[in-house]
Amino acid sequence: MKKLSLALMFLATTAFAGEWTGYISDAKCGAAHNDGSAKSVGCVKGCIKGGQAAVFVSDGKVIKIANQDKVPADLQGHKVTIHGDLAGDSVTIASIAAAK
Repeated sequence: MKKLSLALMFLATTAFAGEWTGYISDAKCGAAHNDGSAKSVGCVKGCIKGGQAAVFVSDGKVIKIANQDKVPADLQGHKVTIHGDLAGDSVTIASIAAAK
């Protein structure tokens, strides 16, 4: 049983490289702004400008962004595709682009 627990802990902390599509939101509003509407974009930009961290929302899950400097202002609130490493509840962005 100890071996299984250790294996599960290792898997939970291991980074998985991949590609995900979702929306850039902010830590305050989270999944509430995942539609790319003008209202959502404005709120997300205002909250991030006000000091909230950018987050990535995909399939209803809010994922922290480890490297905030990789999120350009023109993509805040919009649908994006991220390539990077996912570890636990945080993604490290290698590249980010508007989703097609």
